[in-house]
Amino acid sequence: MKETSNAVEQLLSRSFLAGLAGILSCVTPLVLFAMQWPGQSWGNYLTGLGLALQLLGLSLAVLALRKKNLTPTQKEKAKKMVLVLGVSLLFFMLV
Repeated sequence: MKETSNAVEQLLSRSFLAGLAGILSCVTPLVLFAMQWPGQSWGNYLTGLGLALQLLGLSLAVLALRKKNLTPTQKEKAKKMVLVLGVSLLFFMLV
């Protein structure tokens, strides 16, 4: 990726989208289980996909955090992203 000022923002936006898709993929089987709908055998695949997407988002946020020339707002966004995705990953692994 090019070393531009826009590269960190692009990494953070991709991290957000991957994390959001991962969280939604992990929540879907839990909602279906709570509603007791039949045909929940594919729920484990969605949970695995969600965990993989959350790991991708977490790694992109850490990659953005390790860049050299960060503004304080970008650094704060990356730290928040790492915290939120780390906690959600831990939660969905324990559920």
